[in-house]
Amino acid sequence: MSKLNGRNIALLGARKTEELSKIVHNLGGIPLVRSAQGTVYLNDSHLEEDVNRLIEGEFDWIILTTGMGTELLYNTAVRMEAGDRFIETLQKMKIAVRGYKTKNLLKKLGLEPTVRDDDGSMAGLVRNLEGHLSGNVKVALQLHGDPAPLLMNWLDERLIEHKEILPYEHIAPETETMTLLIQEILDGKIDAVMFTSAPQPRNLMKFARDLGVEARLINRFESDVVALAVGKVTAQVIIEEGIDRVIYPEDQRMGSAMVELVKFYQDHVTK
Repeated sequence: MSKLNGRNIALLGARKTEELSKIVHNLGGIPLVRSAQGTVYLNDSHLEEDVNRLIEGEFDWIILTTGMGTELLYNTAVRMEAGDRFIETLQKMKIAVRGYKTKNLLKKLGLEPTVRDDDGSMAGLVRNLEGHLSGNVKVALQLHGDPAPLLMNWLDERLIEHKEILPYEHIAPETETMTLLIQEILDGKIDAVMFTSAPQPRNLMKFARDLGVEARLINRFESDVVALAVGKVTAQVIIEEGIDRVIYPEDQRMGSAMVELVKFYQDHVTK
């Protein structure tokens, strides 16, 4: 199998960059760490208020999109000495979930979702919400700092009232790093970009739009630059952001993603 042959691979994550860099190096590539992740911080200023509104029965549905966010909601209720009331409330509500971690956490709490995704993605969740969620209902929507435009647009189009609950928020990455990354892509200095989470493609394309180079950047991904996702969920977000050619492994592992990239070059590119 051919290796990466000196290609420049941009790594956009903030975690495990040393490990990933070593994999790229061992495969004959040149790792370039360009974090587009930003930082995540806990936003608990309104969380107790959100839990209270849930317990008071204000909502008919709750959509839970991450295990971490769901756990934080429950832990907040416990801290408020209302853990049992929180679970009792959710038992009376209709619950939709995305992701196996969210589903497993609900199971630990003795709860079963009415609707869940079929593939771990927001698109899979929206597909399964069709025919279930409609009409004059109020929805509590737990997000994890990611705006989830696909899901929110679907709710808006159906005039479904929803309240966002954001246990965590993402702060944008450094402007200097993003500007450098975008310029390197446009100048042909990067051969592939590895995305390891949903905020990364959103941040990249937001900066590109702010700089007025979104169309040029997308054109680079359509021609010479390979978009590599760690898994299907991240790939779906990349596609939502306008980048159609995305490769990813089935098992959502970073090492497997790099093997997928090597296979892509072996099958499609001669350099």
